[in-house]
Amino acid sequence: MMTKRKHLATGIALAGASALVLAGCSSDSGDSGSDAGGDTSGADRAIELAVFNGWDEGIAASYLWEAILTEQGYDVELTYADVAPVYAGLAGGDFDLVLDTWLPITHSDYMEEYGNDLDDLGAWNNDAALTIAVNEDAPIDSLSELADNADAFNNEIVGIEPGSGLMRITGDDVVPGYGLDGMTLIESSTPAMLAELRSATDAGENIVVTLWRPHWAYDAFPIKDLEDPEGLLGEAEGIHSVAATSFSDDFPEVHEWISNFEMDSEKLYSLENAMFNEYDGDDYGPVVEEWIAGNQEWVDSLTS
Repeated sequence: MMTKRKHLATGIALAGASALVLAGCSSDSGDSGSDAGGDTSGADRAIELAVFNGWDEGIAASYLWEAILTEQGYDVELTYADVAPVYAGLAGGDFDLVLDTWLPITHSDYMEEYGNDLDDLGAWNNDAALTIAVNEDAPIDSLSELADNADAFNNEIVGIEPGSGLMRITGDDVVPGYGLDGMTLIESSTPAMLAELRSATDAGENIVVTLWRPHWAYDAFPIKDLEDPEGLLGEAEGIHSVAATSFSDDFPEVHEWISNFEMDSEKLYSLENAMFNEYDGDDYGPVVEEWIAGNQEWVDSLTS
């Protein structure tokens, strides 16, 4: 079965998914959709699954479903891209599905802009939350204390990808709301932010970062969330699967499976830890297969 992974640079417009393949790997196991039990109309092509750069919960869920769908006889292409191009690509038919839409807050702007051309398949996890985190032994416990102690953190907040909802909310709401205009909100990437977090906690230094739950970093590093007394980061959200409007017709069986998909945070943390914490590499296929083998009954239930 053919599986491909594609990577899009920040800000690159989508001109058609097939023209953007940068890397791929394959193993033959039959015709597309030949092993699927239901109607596989549309299965003469690959399912185009978009993955947000740096959003580990979405990466984990996407690799999980790539393995499941491949086992069921489908071809799957994973494409890494930044948030804005993904929604434009879904609306324009370049992608079929993304598993990492946070609602009702973080990605609401994109849903409002493209909503008529998108299909919300519902939440598969309801424990998502945006956070601002610091090292566990930091001298503060609340965002309301950060402005007065900014120098202890080198007057910097280490952020992630500039197009993300987390960075928009941090810059537009959290920074002015807590008087943090004197601090620099660094536009970075999730891997770069995590590298800074690892370096600082290993060295016993203070650091403040934009983060979110669920994320494996909470198990890997001695960190804590700063309290948000003004509620500017919002309440807990759901992680939704969002598809192109054509997805239900092209892949009706998969549409039903994804619509019924649920994964609690404990299982998600377990998969994320296996992929990103316990394993040092980026060939996640064997890691996911091993995790599936240890959770086979639950995985089988996702397509039963």
